[in-house]
Amino acid sequence: MEIYAKLPHETTADVIVTGFFEDDKTLNDTQKSLDEKFENVVSKNILEVENFKGKYLETFTCPVQGAKILAIGLGKKEEFNVDKVREIAAKTIKQSEKLSKTKTVAFNIQNNGNMCCCKIAGNITLGTIMGEYDFDKYKTKKNEEKIERVEILHCKPEKMTPAIEKAKITGDAMDFTKDLIFEPAEYATPTKIAEIATGLANENGLEIKVFGREELKAMNFNAFLAVGQGSVQEQKFIHIKYVPKNFNEGPEKKIAIIGKGITFDSGGLDIKPPASMLTMKTDMSGCACVLGVMKAIAKIKPNVEVHMLSALCENMPSGSSYKVGDVLVAKNGKTIEVDNTDAEGRLTLADALTYADELNVDEVIDVATLTGAVIVALGNTITGVMGHDEEFIKEIIEDAKEAGENLWQMPILDDMQDNLKSDIADMRNTGSRYAGASTAARFLLNFTKAKKWAHLDIAGTAFLDKPYKELNKGATAAMVRTLIQHITK
Repeated sequence: MEIYAKLPHETTADVIVTGFFEDDKTLNDTQKSLDEKFENVVSKNILEVENFKGKYLETFTCPVQGAKILAIGLGKKEEFNVDKVREIAAKTIKQSEKLSKTKTVAFNIQNNGNMCCCKIAGNITLGTIMGEYDFDKYKTKKNEEKIERVEILHCKPEKMTPAIEKAKITGDAMDFTKDLIFEPAEYATPTKIAEIATGLANENGLEIKVFGREELKAMNFNAFLAVGQGSVQEQKFIHIKYVPKNFNEGPEKKIAIIGKGITFDSGGLDIKPPASMLTMKTDMSGCACVLGVMKAIAKIKPNVEVHMLSALCENMPSGSSYKVGDVLVAKNGKTIEVDNTDAEGRLTLADALTYADELNVDEVIDVATLTGAVIVALGNTITGVMGHDEEFIKEIIEDAKEAGENLWQMPILDDMQDNLKSDIADMRNTGSRYAGASTAARFLLNFTKAKKWAHLDIAGTAFLDKPYKELNKGATAAMVRTLIQHITK
């Protein structure tokens, strides 16, 4: 889908989407241009229609010469923001698909005076990409109603272009991430994802190392290897590196982003009930997220050195599976008693975090579908964020807000380590039934020395069972936008 800015009077779109506030029907410059082009259809046919009030997401379609104008309600002017711009774009692009023979859609969304026009253009772009997304790889009947072109109408289109281009890169990264999450586990094995990562790195001039089982044994990735030893699929560990070039000085900072990479989680010998296993192909959503971020970083080219890490394996029951009561010696030498084989993600992250310490980076951020407890606490629309540096956590929360994602800080207290006490090892891999998300984060803290570390628990937000605002049902590419914003701001 092509997306670009265009002068209003030059549009040849099949559908023109334009927004009106509930409490202010004043036309902006673009709407005045459209009104002139289409013989006052905006000021008369739309605004004089008694039933169109401009309430949020209310729509009214009006035919014009060779096209249709789709009026969209923006709601109350003082409550309008860029998050609503993105939702409107996502929902109206879907509605436009259903209007006959639509190939080109033009957007003009009013500004309430509190937003930058470039931000509006960027969020229209991102919203249309999100709304258009459809994983139909395995369907025999494909969606043939897709929009080919999107025009963003503005009297100074050249001002919009940089924001549109960055949003297109972000949207492309999100689509990549969603595609990988939707793939069945029989396809998205550790080996296959390592191949995809290698292709991504080679296409974008990134450095990559992929470590196999024997190399990982030599590197003491014992906790990670234990999780995958019950599967016929070989464990893989991926390290992709982006180094900024064409800057006079060295990188502003160095960041490691780590994604949990359980390509299928049966629970191991502590096997999950069937209903809980239905979406466990998505337990590698953290890995898919950070891969998508690297795809974007390679194009945006910030002056930040970025290391992407993921420990990939399946957690399966078999005669070779790791067992409850086993004691694992993690990469940093600390010992872990296995209390539950379904608390496996934190074991793989433990070794990945220790590896990140060896890279001498300034910041470490891990993204993981880690606990059901975070869903109980925050639901399916808010990601839990935890860490040990308050200013860094506040920064990540602000970056998420700017990117249009919801974060909420959850505590990590020192005495939570008591919940992990073991009689025979340094710690257990689970605590009590209470404060599960925070306790899991406290477990991870044993394996990082980073001064700035943030843990993002996306167990609730990575995959939705119904649409939410601009997000479709299914994979959401949670935290892709946030990490891109954090790295490239």
